[in-house]
Amino acid sequence: MNDAQQNQPAGYVPPKVWSQKTTYGGAFGSSNRPVSGATFEKALPIGKHPLQLYSQGTPNGQKVTIMLEELLAAGHTGAEYDAWLIDIFKGDQFGSGFTEINPNSKIPALVDRSSDPVTPVFETGSILVYLAEKFGVFLPTELQARTRTFNWLMWQMGTAPFVGGGLGHFYAYAPFKIEYAIDRYAMEVKRQLHVLDTHLAKNEFLAGDQYTIADMAVWPWQPGSLYGVYNTHEFVGVEEYVHLLRWYRAIGERPAVKRGRVVNRRSDNPGGFLLERHDASDIDAIVPTTAR
Repeated sequence: MNDAQQNQPAGYVPPKVWSQKTTYGGAFGSSNRPVSGATFEKALPIGKHPLQLYSQGTPNGQKVTIMLEELLAAGHTGAEYDAWLIDIFKGDQFGSGFTEINPNSKIPALVDRSSDPVTPVFETGSILVYLAEKFGVFLPTELQARTRTFNWLMWQMGTAPFVGGGLGHFYAYAPFKIEYAIDRYAMEVKRQLHVLDTHLAKNEFLAGDQYTIADMAVWPWQPGSLYGVYNTHEFVGVEEYVHLLRWYRAIGERPAVKRGRVVNRRSDNPGGFLLERHDASDIDAIVPTTAR
C-alpha cells in the first residue's frame, strides 16, 4: 500500500493550492470560511448597564462572565453588565454589529459604554486584563506576582487551540473519527494537564497564593471543557491529576464562579442555565442567592 492509499480519504493528496469545498460536515462545517467580515446586517442590542457583553457560555465565554461576577461580588457596582447571546452554532458571530466590535468573529466581545468614546474589547485575555486594570483587582501590581499571572494567562491562550480546536473538535465535532488526529491532540492535552498538576502540587493558585485572572482563564478550559462541552474527561483520565482537581473543585465552589458559569448557555433543562443576563436577579432564579 502506498502512502496516498493510507491517507484519509484513501488516495487523498493535498493539492498544490488549497481551495474551499462546498461542504465539510461537522458542527461548524457550514459556517466556517476562509475570509473575514460580516455575512449579514444585524445591529447589536444595547442594555442599560455600563458593560455590554456579547457572548455564548463556551469555555471562552465563561472566563468573562466569571470575572464580571467576581467583580460584582467584590463590590464593584460599575461592573454591572448585560450579557447578550451570540449563538455561534447559528452564525450570529458573522452579523455586521458583532464584526464591527470584533473583526475576528469570535466570542466573546465586550463594549464598555462608560468610557468616552466607548471601548470595544475582544479576545478573552485582553478582556480579562482590561477589566482587572479598570477595577484594580485580580491582577497583582507587584512585578513578580504580576508576571506569574501573565505567564499562566498567556499559557492558557496558547494551549486552548489544542484542547478545543484540536481534541474537542476531532473528538466531539468532526463528521467522522480520525485516530491520528485524536491521538495527537490527546497526547498534547494530557501533557498540559500534567503541567498544571505538577505546578498546582506546590501552589494554591496558578500565580501562587493569590486568586487571579489566570485562574479564571484556565478553569473553564482545563479541566472544565473536558468535563463539560467535549465530554472527554474519562478519555484523557482527568481524575488522575489530583492536584489539578483540588484546585478545580476549590475554584468551582466560589459563589461568583457558580454564577458566572451559567450565563449565555443553552440546556435541555431550561432551569439549569441562562440564555441572557440583564440583572443579578436573572441568575438568582437559577443559582441560590446564598451563592452570591
